Amino acid sequence: MGKRNGLGAAHFFLPNRISKDEPNPMDLSLLLERTLPPLGYELVDVETTPKGRLVRVFIDKPEGVDVEDCARVSQHLTRLFAVENVDFDRLEVSSPGLDRPLKKQDDFVRFAGHEAELRIAAPEAGRARKLKGVVKGCTDGVVRIETAEGEQQIAFADIDRARLVPKIEWRRA
Repeated sequence: MGKRNGLGAAHFFLPNRISKDEPNPMDLSLLLERTLPPLGYELVDVETTPKGRLVRVFIDKPEGVDVEDCARVSQHLTRLFAVENVDFDRLEVSSPGLDRPLKKQDDFVRFAGHEAELRIAAPEAGRARKLKGVVKGCTDGVVRIETAEGEQQIAFADIDRARLVPKIEWRRA
């Protein structure tokens, strides 16, 4: 065997960035989870379109989100994305809306007493795929919801999608 010339082993260095070609929403979520709480906001959800052209960030805080909050977070994220090499064409920052998604187990604790709609990924025999009722909480990975049929217990991992049901109270002027 002859001497090795050093070309026998290949080394690849991949930049830690989110590019238009292959956006990685998980990396973006982690970045946002580290960034938003110190600013006083909770990351509710993040959506990206194919090829990362649009990044949509939903934020919340206990007293609610207004336009100034969205502008503040948008300006901060624009600078952060430049530093972190997050490649995007358009950034949208908004509140989660009246039909706020329930994405984390803590959401089911925080919004106990509120009405919600849940879609179950693979419902058990005899259970509907969609449930609507009042959230009772979440303990040890099990969500409790009071429906017309009584209290239901659903494993958090089995919930495909959950949203609050908006309540609009109209006042007469």
